[in-house]
Amino acid sequence: MEKYIAFLRGINVGGHKKILMADLKLLFESLGFEKVTTYIQSGNVAFATENEANLVAKIANAIEVKYGFKVAVLVKKASELEEILSKSPFSSEKLKKSYFILLEEKPSLEHIELTTTFSNSNEEFYITENCVYIYYAQGAGNAKLGNNFFEKKLIVTATARNYNTIVKLVELSR
Repeated sequence: MEKYIAFLRGINVGGHKKILMADLKLLFESLGFEKVTTYIQSGNVAFATENEANLVAKIANAIEVKYGFKVAVLVKKASELEEILSKSPFSSEKLKKSYFILLEEKPSLEHIELTTTFSNSNEEFYITENCVYIYYAQGAGNAKLGNNFFEKKLIVTATARNYNTIVKLVELSR
């Protein structure tokens, strides 16, 4: 049975698109997923399944039917998330203050090259085929190069999580 992590984008932010994690867990179980565990209110769900066909569509559709709104869903195999964590280019000091902008699909080389021409002296980033690793020297709250910037420049759906969240999700999926 393969283990996965689902990342729901934009739920429980500013009182919009509210979903209780206990209800989300039940929804995932109703889809036939096993070993379902949620982590914090931002929509992170570890689960296991033997049927990996159309996971994103299955989850997104179930949320829309139950709650009446659309949510962007990104799903990564637990092994892929562990690899993303292990390949961070940052020193351990920066790593603990870094973010992982997870990409739904591999961006084109052209878009990667264009995006790397942008810079900000307080932000350091590296783009790979499945993640943008980013360190915010002055904190994410003051960031110029955030999730929306990378989505627009790379033309892929993405969602960001901090180092602590990624570490916890890797642990939960083991």
